Amino acid sequence: MDKENTKKIILFDGLCNLCNNAVRFVIKRDRKDVFRFASLQSEIGQKMLSDRGIDPRDTDSIVLVEPGQAYYTRSQAAIEIASNLGGLWPSIRVFQYLLPSGLRDRLYNFVAKNRYKWYGKKEQCMIPTPELKAKFIE
Repeated sequence: MDKENTKKIILFDGLCNLCNNAVRFVIKRDRKDVFRFASLQSEIGQKMLSDRGIDPRDTDSIVLVEPGQAYYTRSQAAIEIASNLGGLWPSIRVFQYLLPSGLRDRLYNFVAKNRYKWYGKKEQCMIPTPELKAKFIE
């Protein structure tokens, strides 16, 4: 199996400033080179959603795709991502057990609903710098 097919893929809102900052945050802490990234608006992002039966028109959430396995959305995606980062970030998994998923997702949805108002929105998807280009799939 091609090594790239073993990477976990984070689909994110490429127009959202909060989401773009979150991607940079993950890249900086992805010491084991676990993740690759694609915007939800990209052709590959749309195909990956469609392949999993997720309606792209109904999804503005972060989606974590584990090749050959499951996919995660909203708060569970955030927990799974944090669990793969360096430092103390894996300890965030405790919220999976302390807070019911419905409550976590309500909080996640509240932030997602207000993210453009609070953090702003780009006119076009983020263009990775040359040194980060290898982290993005097309």
